[in-house]
Amino acid sequence: MTDTRTIQRLDSAHFLHPFTDHKALAEHGARVMVKGEGIYLWDSEGNKILDGMSGLWCVNIGYGRTSMSDAVYRQMQQLPFYNSFFNTTNVPAVQLAALLVQVSPPQFNHVFFTGSGSEANDTIVRMVRRYWELQAQPERHIIISRKNAYHGSTIAGASLGGMAGMHAQGGPGVPGIVHIGQPSYLEGGAGMSEDEFGIAAAGWLDERIRELGPDNVAAFIGEPVQGAGGVIIPPKTYWPEIQRICDKYGILLVADEVICGFGRLGSWFGSELMGIKPDLIAFAKGVTSGYIPLGGVLVGDRVATVLTEKGGDFNHGFTYSGHPVACAAALENIRILIDEDLVGKVARDTGPYLKEKFGALREHALVGHADSCGFVAGLNLVHTKGATVFDNIVFDGDDGVGMICRGYMFANGIIMRAVGDRMIIAPPLVMTRDEIDEMVGRIRAALDDTLAELKRRGML
Repeated sequence: MTDTRTIQRLDSAHFLHPFTDHKALAEHGARVMVKGEGIYLWDSEGNKILDGMSGLWCVNIGYGRTSMSDAVYRQMQQLPFYNSFFNTTNVPAVQLAALLVQVSPPQFNHVFFTGSGSEANDTIVRMVRRYWELQAQPERHIIISRKNAYHGSTIAGASLGGMAGMHAQGGPGVPGIVHIGQPSYLEGGAGMSEDEFGIAAAGWLDERIRELGPDNVAAFIGEPVQGAGGVIIPPKTYWPEIQRICDKYGILLVADEVICGFGRLGSWFGSELMGIKPDLIAFAKGVTSGYIPLGGVLVGDRVATVLTEKGGDFNHGFTYSGHPVACAAALENIRILIDEDLVGKVARDTGPYLKEKFGALREHALVGHADSCGFVAGLNLVHTKGATVFDNIVFDGDDGVGMICRGYMFANGIIMRAVGDRMIIAPPLVMTRDEIDEMVGRIRAALDDTLAELKRRGML
């Protein structure tokens, strides 16, 4: 039996959590998770909680898969670790690289392994710039990203990302990275159709390239659907226009698929759903369903050919690049995704069903807008609904309505993340229709509780 108070005291005394106000956490203590099974978690107080966030966008196959622990155990017994330096390799890393080539778009025949998505994006910064150096165009070093994007929290990852709160800490980031607006229809699409706005938002890339000078721009990076920024689903016209612009200027197109990859959007990679052909793809999270840390970069032929034929040493890598235990976990995870057709089920069955049931939450008095794509979804909490989504009256950003709602989500046994006043989910891909009904019912109950609380506080 876990002694919750003892663990909380030790946690407060010694464990610095990511993205956390540690003083505030110490005042009430961390929630102690002790077990996972399927789509559910249990905390140390015995509460059963439906995990609407797949851990952190990653537990695609659900919790408690004994075949995963068996695969990890077998590999640890045989070869728990060896590095990929010194002209050496290991069997799981080679097998995984070959399998990733099979499930990825056809332009990808090479993989560079890392330990996380942040490391994958750090790798991309160096790989992109090395590519242009080898093309005798070292002046092409600028990488264009987007505001409110998330590409990790290392120095390079945070620099690529467009989150003001991260940029405000730690001083200047990596030079040569600039940002354009995000394709949020609610934020900037008033007076336009979604299709019109998609073209306009993609046009911001063309404008910035011309402003910087095309010969100075190396690449554009974006998440197919922006995750941590609040599940920003772009209009269907956006990504094809981005592809056209990248092709027009000859710059590399980079897709950050750390969240969107491995079935999250109902395709193996979100790039396929969006109709684009990136030169590089960053991946992590769903490649092992979070059971073991692993990330990497799918390297398209355009880049790989230059690196392998012209490059000499690529002076970059990590102790854990191609870690045999992590790669063994990924092999078993991908086997499960294939054998149970989880990607296809999200595309054809549970994804559309989630869209229908989650979309019905628009009827709630607090919900001004709700949308989804595959197994990511988000809704906006509003003070007063207007005639259109652009006429909604929103809450004061300092009111903390999203955090109030998140608290009631936990109280109703559902994990739902708050990004400002936008509530988002990314449930495990194994979720059934009945479990979707249960999840949406818990969300609706939490919205009712939030509405009542706001009325009690005189905020409505």
